[in-house]
Amino acid sequence: MNRHVDLNDLRVFHVVAQKASFAAAADFLVVSPAYVSKRIQLLESALDAPLLFRSTRRVAMTEAGERLFRRAQQLLDEADRLIDDVCGVRHAPRGMLRISSSFGFGRRVVAPVLARFIETHSQLNVRLDLFDRIVDVAAEGYDLDIRVGNEIAPHLIARRLATNHRILCASPDYLRARSTPGSIADLQTHECLCIKERDHPFGVWRFVVDGEDVRAKVSGALASNDGEAAVQWALAGRGIMLRSIWNVRSYLDDGSLIQVLPHVTQPADVFAVYPLRLATSARVKACVEFLESEFSSGAWSQHR
Repeated sequence: MNRHVDLNDLRVFHVVAQKASFAAAADFLVVSPAYVSKRIQLLESALDAPLLFRSTRRVAMTEAGERLFRRAQQLLDEADRLIDDVCGVRHAPRGMLRISSSFGFGRRVVAPVLARFIETHSQLNVRLDLFDRIVDVAAEGYDLDIRVGNEIAPHLIARRLATNHRILCASPDYLRARSTPGSIADLQTHECLCIKERDHPFGVWRFVVDGEDVRAKVSGALASNDGEAAVQWALAGRGIMLRSIWNVRSYLDDGSLIQVLPHVTQPADVFAVYPLRLATSARVKACVEFLESEFSSGAWSQHR
């Protein structure tokens, strides 16, 4: 019996266990489901133990699989650190870098910056996945999350890339028809365009006013999980929107939108977030340093 365990097979198993799906693991690893199935079979054969229960709906770990999963992350992290330490001395960072971000910011800002990053790091491959929710980078297998918002779990490393804040704004047509709110309390009488997006609590807008945290319960006829949809509704005069300044600055400049209650803002800086276990990763370090350079130089502002 062959007791040799291929490190790549262990990595495939770890992703399958995280995703509870062969198909989802294949998509994440950018391989075929048949390849994933084959690698799991080889790993089970090498260990002489079934690791996964397979059903038509999901995949679950056996007792042996659970024991292996608990140790797999540590083994894979140690292997990655060893490779980074040995290769990083003589070679540029290489391999796959898995990055997540939100829909709007990911498309309009992160994607163009990563395209420039790859130009200077040709031995790296980047996988960018976009979500309308906060990604648990440690649990979901991502190396890096580019995040807009200041609420970050303490077990993660967060490097601020740029300052940002969200503002209230609406079209001139809407404000002429409905009047301009004079206070946060007035928002309750207005059509508010609610967004269920990542760290936004749906229907509750949180602000900082004179250093104090203030919450407002808002509602309206239109709501979405996509910030770009809300922007289009605001431009069409359908209500008041809470949106990041990076997203609406051009509309404020040309008068398509007008800021409402200018003294009311919501802090929402841009961060690179990654697990503590990747603190010494050459791939992550190279990407974060490039992002910091791009954001500090203002090179990303052309996409705002």
